Order: sequence, then C-alpha cells, then structure tokens
Amino acid sequence: MPLEVLAFAGIKEGMTILEMEAGGGWYTEILSRSVGSRGHIIMQNPPAFDGFFEESVRARLANDRLPNVRFSRVNFDQLDAADNSVDMVTWILGPHELWFEPDGQNLGDPEDTFAQIMRVLKPGGAFLAIDHDAESSAGPETGGTLHRIGESVVSSLAKRAGLTLVRRSSLHVNEDDPLTDNVFDPSIRGKTDKFVHLYRK
Repeated sequence: MPLEVLAFAGIKEGMTILEMEAGGGWYTEILSRSVGSRGHIIMQNPPAFDGFFEESVRARLANDRLPNVRFSRVNFDQLDAADNSVDMVTWILGPHELWFEPDGQNLGDPEDTFAQIMRVLKPGGAFLAIDHDAESSAGPETGGTLHRIGESVVSSLAKRAGLTLVRRSSLHVNEDDPLTDNVFDPSIRGKTDKFVHLYRK
C-alpha cells in the first residue's frame, strides 16, 4: 500500500529522504518520483547486503535513470548524510535487521543507529518506521531469527535517541498473524502484521 504509506508519512515534492535498507530499490523508485526533480533520495544498504541486492541496485540505477537518487553503501550506524540535512528517514521492514548478522557480520549497533537517525534529521524532520511485529514478550533477538521485532523495542530506541512518536497507523494490521512464524514462512509471507510509526525530531 505505498500510496497510503506515503500519505501517512507526509512525503512531499522537494524533500530529501534517507531511505535506510533500500534493498533492491522497490520503494526507492516510488520515493524518487514522489519527491520529484527538486528532491533527493539517499538509498542506503549495508555492505553485507551486496550478495542479496547488488545486481538489482545496479539495474535500478543504471544509466542515471533515477537522477535524484544517490546510493550509499554503509552500515546502519554510519549514515552517510550531514547533520540536520534530511527531511525524512524511512526504514521500511528493516529495524529488525539490527539483530540479523548475515555471515556473522554486524550491521550496526542499535543505540548508535538511532542516534545517527536523530543526527541526520533536520529539526522537525520525520522518521518513518515499518516492520513485522513480534509478540510483546519477545526479545530483540527475534530480529535475527524470525525477522520480526516488537514495536516497543523500536519505540524505546527512538525515544532514547530523542525522537517523539507523533502517530501510528493500522494500515498493515493482520490479526490473523500469530506473530510467531518466520516472515518467510509460506503461511504468512506477504501478509504479516506490521506496525507503522511516524516519529518527529
């Protein structure tokens, strides 16, 4: 539901957006068109994701087809943007990756990562966080096993970094999701219950 997500987040033409964990760029394409020629997108992936997305990123950006997009290959706690320079940071289906270590590679310290989000945002800037929900009793380690994270884990990290939750959405609620299955399980893939939060600096 990208149009609904963009409307919820308040994405507008001319914005500068840092898209954390852009993957192969499905949302990058949408964001690029949404901010227009006066806007800018920083498309970020950690180096450890090269094996998953390198070819698709190269194809997405080939021949300067998205001229307002710059690719940034850094870990989550090393965001490649100046202080107070970004209107919005988006992290769609990604905060759980802070506890995922592909081939033993750490992708970023959680506290440092949220401090980086706070650092790069302009005063009044927004942080959009969407992820697969986990049981409220689940620890953050579910991020590395089930690829889920409890929304309280994310909201606590955001609050400690100085971000304020301003609204949440039920766009991606699925009460039939048991919250205990791996998100890639065929029984739930593409239909997980997801929280949608918008924070403000």
